[in-house]
Amino acid sequence: MSSMTDIVFLLLIFFMLTSNAPNALDMILPRAKGKSTNTQNVSVSIKKNMTYYVNGKNLNANEIENTLKTLLSKKEKPTIMLRAEEGVPIEKAVLVMDIANRNKYKLILAVRPK
Repeated sequence: MSSMTDIVFLLLIFFMLTSNAPNALDMILPRAKGKSTNTQNVSVSIKKNMTYYVNGKNLNANEIENTLKTLLSKKEKPTIMLRAEEGVPIEKAVLVMDIANRNKYKLILAVRPK
């Protein structure tokens, strides 16, 4: 019976660790004081090579707004988590910020803690 309890405990730990992982892209975020919350409805990531990802799906810059409108249309408090990799020109991040502003979406900028 005790070995069965050990197995159940290990499975519980495994599922707790893997279920909380956000849409993971290998990115180095800029450093800042504070922390990023995990209350987003949609995640938008911008890599150094200027590729955009919405919830891990690669998109062109022209497709982002329509995709966000589709994904956030039925959300009560639509929220976007913006993950811009360190070294991305500010104009690329402002494109997503502008989309959020036009559509009245809340935007959270993900950072790496100092």
